[in-house]
Amino acid sequence: MISSLRGTVTYVRSGVLVIEVGGVGLQVQVSPRISAGYSVGETASLHTVLVVREDTLTLYGFKTPVSRELFELLQTVTGIGPKVAQSALTVYDAPDLIRALASSDNAALEKIPGLGKKGAQRVVLELHEKVADLEHAGAIQWSSPRGSLDAEWKSQLTEALVGLGFTMRDARDRVDALENRYSNPASEPLEALLRTALSGGAGQ
Repeated sequence: MISSLRGTVTYVRSGVLVIEVGGVGLQVQVSPRISAGYSVGETASLHTVLVVREDTLTLYGFKTPVSRELFELLQTVTGIGPKVAQSALTVYDAPDLIRALASSDNAALEKIPGLGKKGAQRVVLELHEKVADLEHAGAIQWSSPRGSLDAEWKSQLTEALVGLGFTMRDARDRVDALENRYSNPASEPLEALLRTALSGGAGQ
């Protein structure tokens, strides 16, 4: 499974990027907000999900691991495929979508193309409790743009751990352990924090 990629953007149109990685151009389906943020020649780094169908292989790209996990979680609901899941993350940012699910805001979810009233009810019923972990983990990441250095190191370290194969829950636990160990972890080099987290020293 292709879980992430980093390379040079060679083609851009609304909702689509082509990213060259190791001499191979990979077409990635993204939200229009993501594609609007890139120009040809720039370097793109995305978290990805490869969706396999009988006659197609489609790569979907996201800016954060929380968005990627939410994309996959939405598809566990009967009747929701990758197109509707991506539409949900196009209409709403990940934090807003998670809040809508956590608060059972059916009216907000009904605005997602392809979902409708019954679909919104089904999504809330099946995912209301399951988004709790994503809501907690996402709070680390979407708080960082407001300028908090504390949130920034948490976001970067969580993303690094997930990129190395940790689950979001395990990554969060290691970040929390580091916060308890260091008096001011935001002042520590990220590389040192990552080494400590990987060695298991965070819990000592």
